[in-house]
Amino acid sequence: MGITQLESAFGAQSFFAGHLTGFMLYDLESKQIVFEKNSHLYQIPSSTAKLLTLYAGLTILEDSTQTLRYKSSGDTLKIWGSGDPSWKYKNFDQPDFQKIIGNHAVVQFSDANQVSPGYGYGWQWDDYKFDYAAERSSLPIYGNLVTLKMVGDSLQLFPTTFQRMIQFSPKNLKELERDFNSNTYYYNPKTFVGRENQLPFLVKPELITELASLETGVPWIYRSDSLPANHQQWRAAVLAPLLQEMMLYSDNFLAEQILLMTSDKLFQTLDSDRAIDYLLKTAFSDLPDRPRWVDGSGLSRHNLMTPRSLVRVVEKLEELLPDGQFEEYLAIGGKSGTLKNTFQAAQPYLFAKTGSMSHSYSLAGIVKTKSGKSYAFAFMNSNFPFPVSTVRKEVEKVMIQVRDHF
Repeated sequence: MGITQLESAFGAQSFFAGHLTGFMLYDLESKQIVFEKNSHLYQIPSSTAKLLTLYAGLTILEDSTQTLRYKSSGDTLKIWGSGDPSWKYKNFDQPDFQKIIGNHAVVQFSDANQVSPGYGYGWQWDDYKFDYAAERSSLPIYGNLVTLKMVGDSLQLFPTTFQRMIQFSPKNLKELERDFNSNTYYYNPKTFVGRENQLPFLVKPELITELASLETGVPWIYRSDSLPANHQQWRAAVLAPLLQEMMLYSDNFLAEQILLMTSDKLFQTLDSDRAIDYLLKTAFSDLPDRPRWVDGSGLSRHNLMTPRSLVRVVEKLEELLPDGQFEEYLAIGGKSGTLKNTFQAAQPYLFAKTGSMSHSYSLAGIVKTKSGKSYAFAFMNSNFPFPVSTVRKEVEKVMIQVRDHF
């Protein structure tokens, strides 16, 4: 009965017949495809691409972050960032910079090991003003974000270094708006609404050294020296909380930095393209369809993947991790992360990574049925002309059918 219902759900007269849809349901126990519809067709995966980044982090970074590479030179500590995003970002355990700086009088910072630019290939240029598109960098601080707070009638920026960078604008600006090419912030108190409480800053080495000097109490200077062969490595934090935050709340910044750390671990350079090429030739060489994979987060519209390849990644993660541990990295329908307010049920049944952008909505993960079985699935939708919420409701109807009849 279940197969018949799914055939009807994806039939010629169905909602899903009106746009590009791909679906696969896969029995993890028998290793058999239970049902598929267009699972071989490529679509934009959006944030479901983070499943690949998760696998890379778990297998290459293992249990710790890549934080710094460093070399002592007299009273100067020379450092090269390895991409660790945790410094002053969210509530992660903090790298103990005082421990690594020790008795050095000066820290000399270089970003010469960073190959990848701040923005990923195919990111929308006008996303630069939104917190979900913070720049990727070798030594992030504050998540490369400025935080806004209203203190009485006054707009305050944190860290306070940015306060001097605000300029009045006569334009009808409802938000604080950053200049595209500089860290100049425009503000009109008469029209300010303040829905956005964070926005990215432009990552410049001189700014990073200024912020780092204030945070550590030790002067930092910038010098673009190449990483020497004889240096030491500092892995400062447990990786799992970063991976969980990336997956549950679809944090793009964390995803990009995890891919940079993967590159650092493999090649001692921060080169997302090189890391992706390596992973496609090794860990993901067994995917049914080679992904067009260009960034860690899924922000780029140049990413293309098929539902059956996403299902294989889900299966690989299920095989990699001990029983039940993979689900700890997935949002739970009605309970947590990006699925907290959707797919609600008395007994949670959907454990998945979501992915959405304009005209694109995808889900991939695990669905648990009333018969006690667990299936891997991927459900991709593209090129629809209505709100994502409309598609999500129809997707939920299908997943309820799977829960109830398989």
